[in-house]
Amino acid sequence: MKKNKLHIALVGNPNSGKSSLFNALTGLNQKVGNFPGVTVDKKTGATELSHDLSATIIDLPGTYSLYPKRADEWVTYKVLLGQDDAIKPDMVVLLADASNLKRNLLFCSQIIDLKIPVVIALTMLDLSRKKGIEIDLEELERKLGVPVVAVNPRKNKGIPQLKKAIAQTAAQLYQTPVHDFIENKQLAVDAVNDVQHLFPGMSDYTAIHYLINHENFHLDSSSHNKIESIESARNFNHTKVQAEEILQRYSRIKQVMQQTVSEPDPLQKTLFTEKLDAVLLDRRWGYFILLAVLFLLFQSVFWLAQFPMDGIDWTFSHLSNWFAGFLPEAWWSDLLVNGILAGLSGILVFVPQIMILFGLITLLEDTGYMARISFLTDKLMRKVGLNGKSVMPMISGFACAVPAIMSARNIENRKERLLTILITPLMSCSARLPVYTILISLVIPKKLVFGFISLQGLMMMGLYLMGLLMALIVSYVAKWFIKIQEKSFFILELPMYRAPRWKNVFVTMITKAKIFVTDAGKVIMVISLILWALSSYGPKEKMNAVAEKYNQQIQQNPKQADVLNKEKRSALLENSYAGVLGRTIEPVIHPLGYDWKIGIALITSFAAREVFVGTMATLYSVEGGKDADPLTLKQRMDAAKKEDGTKVYTLATGISLMVFYMLAMQCMSTLAVVRRETRSWKWPAIQLIYMTGLAYVMSLIVYQLLK
Repeated sequence: MKKNKLHIALVGNPNSGKSSLFNALTGLNQKVGNFPGVTVDKKTGATELSHDLSATIIDLPGTYSLYPKRADEWVTYKVLLGQDDAIKPDMVVLLADASNLKRNLLFCSQIIDLKIPVVIALTMLDLSRKKGIEIDLEELERKLGVPVVAVNPRKNKGIPQLKKAIAQTAAQLYQTPVHDFIENKQLAVDAVNDVQHLFPGMSDYTAIHYLINHENFHLDSSSHNKIESIESARNFNHTKVQAEEILQRYSRIKQVMQQTVSEPDPLQKTLFTEKLDAVLLDRRWGYFILLAVLFLLFQSVFWLAQFPMDGIDWTFSHLSNWFAGFLPEAWWSDLLVNGILAGLSGILVFVPQIMILFGLITLLEDTGYMARISFLTDKLMRKVGLNGKSVMPMISGFACAVPAIMSARNIENRKERLLTILITPLMSCSARLPVYTILISLVIPKKLVFGFISLQGLMMMGLYLMGLLMALIVSYVAKWFIKIQEKSFFILELPMYRAPRWKNVFVTMITKAKIFVTDAGKVIMVISLILWALSSYGPKEKMNAVAEKYNQQIQQNPKQADVLNKEKRSALLENSYAGVLGRTIEPVIHPLGYDWKIGIALITSFAAREVFVGTMATLYSVEGGKDADPLTLKQRMDAAKKEDGTKVYTLATGISLMVFYMLAMQCMSTLAVVRRETRSWKWPAIQLIYMTGLAYVMSLIVYQLLK
């Protein structure tokens, strides 16, 4: 063991507080990459344990036991079994959730039996006390034979004590337990002895894992053949040994808990949970309740966000008019008003809705209802080639497809994982929200159904449900074309119902707003500025001819100067580089009910969907000119006319456009992450083609039916 520099592996069950402890120990001294050969996040960080001892901490993916199923669990498994050439930890810090101690002790006992120096960090003690659970830490430490430290990473409690225990273990003040947690050798005495003869000094439990998983280890062919011979000669049965081991561990864990943990009578809390689940997970009522929850969610998004959005929109329209009133005629003033301010308004006006949507989703997660949605929908998911675990990435897709697709790593079955990745972008992400909002406010009347239900909110919910329905249909069709045969299992731990952490809700709302403004905002601003340049300039001959023509008409008819100036701005925009681009694709999009300006927005939106609003803000701002009335973007779009004098944004056009944005693949970041997760350009290409084709066909059908 190195004297001044330790390498520590941080392990634990999923949702045990591992990320919080990693952040508490390392602060800002972190790096994020990928483990070699797999698309699994690799987080490393540095921390000072004492004046003469520092450590590099590797945050390994969460796992429930040393029997891996998913790619991320294999990463952790290979590190702990010494089979990762790049990561050789000197010690393990293992997180255990005090509120679910029985389940967590299974993984703890397995790592202890590997004979790796280990320190247990016990988290969630506040939650366990609320459940009436009391744990004797000193007695638990004696029974396990390794140091146990109570920590609360969120409040930075117990961190100095944990660092001290790590330093003492490094100095060998704590010795690795001599006796195994269970009698591992007795599970297969002869086979274990034979493996230990091949690899002297190996622990009994490590030998068992060599017998079970040596095919996945970095061993020479001779060693593989010898282990195969041992298995055959000793009739080693993988499944039987694994099952017997787990039963023995839980039997011993039960004894340890009887001596170290006092629990209240669980009957009352169980009855409450069971009664609530009997209603929320009912085969009929459960689905009605789920629809009601979604209905309330989207009604609330529209109702709560209306006033701040109107205020932001009004502020920017008057701010633009005020700047235009006193700034001199120059290219830079036009850039400021019609480029920068128009782009900013397209970003900030939708922040209230995004904050409210994420806040409500966080409430559902915190209360424990989100996990129930996965359980409830498993039967439906299986009919279309998925399983209940696909629901979490799909629901996360309502926020953003990029992290949602990455979260599909938790799906063990490769076919179900690939199907989930292919359909997740059909979920209406937060980038679509600005598009839906502006179009719904234009073409759907602001009416109440039955005196209290918003028609606009119903339309919003319909779009989200339509995206979900199309995703299920696509999955049902695609499952026949993806030829991967693999067994599928769905095991899910339903969390306890609990009151939401309001601080967590507000922090999430602010964080997501910042991400939208900084990440999406950068894209919107850059494209808005490029678009301003393309809309303000064009081929010199055409632009000069248009300017000269209207200047002559204004001189001849000075009384009609206002009308002619408006026509001049429209003609200049139409003959600009942006106008030429829009006119070029207009024949393709005309059957969908779109004009050339919408065509420009479609092109710019293939970088990111939310750019649609910024594009429209820039185009109509440039066309409106410096002397235009202080109209909001919605008012400018509502007043837009085609060449024949009819409105651009009719009900048919508006719904057709919403359907296009609901289905089209318009996000370069999503395509990039699909390439990363699937390790092939084949699947992103298929996604781009099928989603764009589906969007065009469905928008065409909708427009032709409604026009």
